[in-house]
Amino acid sequence: MLTLRCPCCGVLADETELAPGGTAHLRREGPEASDEAFEAYMFLRDNPRGVHFERWRHAFGCGKWFHAARCTVTNEVFGTYPAQTAAPPEEVLEAIRRRRPEWER
Repeated sequence: MLTLRCPCCGVLADETELAPGGTAHLRREGPEASDEAFEAYMFLRDNPRGVHFERWRHAFGCGKWFHAARCTVTNEVFGTYPAQTAAPPEEVLEAIRRRRPEWER
């Protein structure tokens, strides 16, 4: 079972308390974007085997959104951090590099 620590309230929650929100750190396309760019933003997502950055909501807890870095194969969690963070924090990236030396962003 997947368990994530909510960085907002500090609770270690299992997946029954959480709601997935898709890929983290997406670049939103504005009204000046081409149809192709908007289509890519709305519908095209990577489905990586390995390290992935995701959005989660602590639905049955504090209700806040946060990001998590985890392995999609093993459910190994490398870290969680607030959703307002524009890019993964260095300590999360370092945790990934320690456990997956071959990983490249």
